[in-house]
Amino acid sequence: MLRIWSWNVNGRHLWDRLDASEVDVALLQEAPAPSGPWESKVVPHPATGWGTAGSSNWLRTAIVAVSETTLLEPRPLTSLEERPSGALLVSRRGTLAAADVVVDGERITLVSMYAVWEGHRPGPIYGDASAHRLLSDLSGIVNDARSHRIVAAGDLNILHRYGDYGDLYWAARYATVFDRAEAMGLRFVGPQAPYGRQAYPRPAELPEGSQDVPTYHTRQQGPMGATRQLDFVFASHALADRRSVRALNADPEEWGPSDHCRVAIELRT
Repeated sequence: MLRIWSWNVNGRHLWDRLDASEVDVALLQEAPAPSGPWESKVVPHPATGWGTAGSSNWLRTAIVAVSETTLLEPRPLTSLEERPSGALLVSRRGTLAAADVVVDGERITLVSMYAVWEGHRPGPIYGDASAHRLLSDLSGIVNDARSHRIVAAGDLNILHRYGDYGDLYWAARYATVFDRAEAMGLRFVGPQAPYGRQAYPRPAELPEGSQDVPTYHTRQQGPMGATRQLDFVFASHALADRRSVRALNADPEEWGPSDHCRVAIELRT
């Protein structure tokens, strides 16, 4: 069993939480640069630079080898301007991290994703444009619907097939991300109820029959008042039926200290 957390740590140094966990790998978003012994366990290595392009915060996506037995093989990344042979093109530095792990002879690519908010207030802000850029970037390692072995997870800052406050326009825009991922061969695999606590009382904006589970709370809401799922897991068809995905959101203690709860992924090997 390969045990994974996907977690937006909201810029907090939560390395001690990883150290006390029983997971093998963590896919982090909005992660600060590690220090001490964690430096050698993180992809990318901090010495190669940190931060996200266009942001003043020194935060980025990262993949962490938590257990001592996990060996990560970094996927080389590059920008569209540089484009050296063999490297994965990334539209916006810091929004994607990728590494391979070999388990029982099987090579699996792990991807941590963060869809940056775009737009300017007082106008609307949106995450679907960034989410589509991430899928474009992943096109470099997804060549068909069946042969690849990929688990990609993170905070996409979109809603799952419904729009903010019931807006049909935004529902249609958000749906294109999930449809495109499926067309590429990356199936949406959760978290969905009953694998996580659903919002109660049920939000009026949530469609009837939706199995979404809240993974993000505002400062005013707190964990038990959370209503929206912003964190999602995708897996290639070859892995989709061998995984379990759960939102760790049952109570404040399980939720943890970030505004996003952890999403636990277990992959049968």
